[in-house]
Amino acid sequence: MNYQEALALTKKYGQEHLLRYYDELSSEEQISLLKEIEALDFSLLSILHSESASSGRGFFEPLGALTVQEISEKRIEYERAGLEVLNREKAAAVLLAGGMGTRLGFDKPKGMYNIGETHDLYIFECLINNLLDVVRVTGHYMYLLIMTSELNHEDTVRFFEEKEYFGYDPDYIRFFVQDTAPCVGYDGKILMEGKGRIAVSPNGNGGWFHSLVKAGLYPLLQEHGVEYLSVFGVDNVCQRINDPAFVGAMKLSGCDVCAKVVQKADPNERVGVLCLEDGRPSIVEYYEMTDDMIHLRDAGGNLLYNYGVILNYLFRLDRLTEIANNRLPLHIVEKKIPFIDDSGILQKPESPNGYKFEYLVLDMIHLLESCLPYEVIREKEFAPIKNRTGIDSVESARTLLKENGVSL
Repeated sequence: MNYQEALALTKKYGQEHLLRYYDELSSEEQISLLKEIEALDFSLLSILHSESASSGRGFFEPLGALTVQEISEKRIEYERAGLEVLNREKAAAVLLAGGMGTRLGFDKPKGMYNIGETHDLYIFECLINNLLDVVRVTGHYMYLLIMTSELNHEDTVRFFEEKEYFGYDPDYIRFFVQDTAPCVGYDGKILMEGKGRIAVSPNGNGGWFHSLVKAGLYPLLQEHGVEYLSVFGVDNVCQRINDPAFVGAMKLSGCDVCAKVVQKADPNERVGVLCLEDGRPSIVEYYEMTDDMIHLRDAGGNLLYNYGVILNYLFRLDRLTEIANNRLPLHIVEKKIPFIDDSGILQKPESPNGYKFEYLVLDMIHLLESCLPYEVIREKEFAPIKNRTGIDSVESARTLLKENGVSL
């Protein structure tokens, strides 16, 4: 795209301010800005004031889970079915690793954070070790697709190369960058974060499959006959990924998606809860729950909205492909977005000043017909690292890793 084409495109959508400082940029910066403009999805702007954006929620009902006790009773059966899938290399995994370690006081990709005490042990390394546990059982690698962001892609790829992929076969690892969406001010104008840079943000945790397809990785899954595709977050260092019992329970259930869940630590724990919404599987966020929902119990005194999600899902790839052909609901979220003002000076607002566009995993689940909540033991599989200290922190994760026999 050249300057004249960019000018015509931005004028069409009333966004010609994106080229305001074009003449002040170096030739390299000009080329970069033109590429950014060419990549913009201007159709998002029309959604701001339309009914296409996600709005209200439906009618919620509780959804139970396949409990730890039930899994234990059928473990041999589940593991046998799961091993059959894994031995044929019909399962693959996607790691959502686009985040930075900002809240940990770390200016690199979050997965590069070192949680070791007497020796180096990185968040990425913990996750790879957990995958290698499955490899050792089956004797087969599974494809691991690692989704990065524009901010951390180069650092992430270089880190894996330097660490020799932590012993994982690099032929089975692929990296791809998550799609972004422009940030828009309340006046409908796309914000700039620099004279030659458009303000963009990742398109939410539901944008991973579209980003994977756009990166050209879907044919890889097809070519190798992958039937089950899991997706998991970078935060949780104790999680198991595509372990045989989990995969087997998914296969035997016939469900479209299987979600690992934990019992809530208390009724007010700030986690999303698997439920039914208008009769279909969904997730209700903690801030959407009424007081009645939070405390609702069955005759035995058990919480009915009791199973919190831990961002570890296993999808049937054929069903995932079907729903991906329909556009996911788009969530428009008010945020504080740094931007340059009319004088070209960077401003960092203290209150929301615009919108970001996000797709959510919960909508992927809600578009499917059936979901199997699969309960895991919190102390064994849920050690998220979100803070430096306190709850869900480096400290609490270290404690749980030690309890699970991991040397730090």
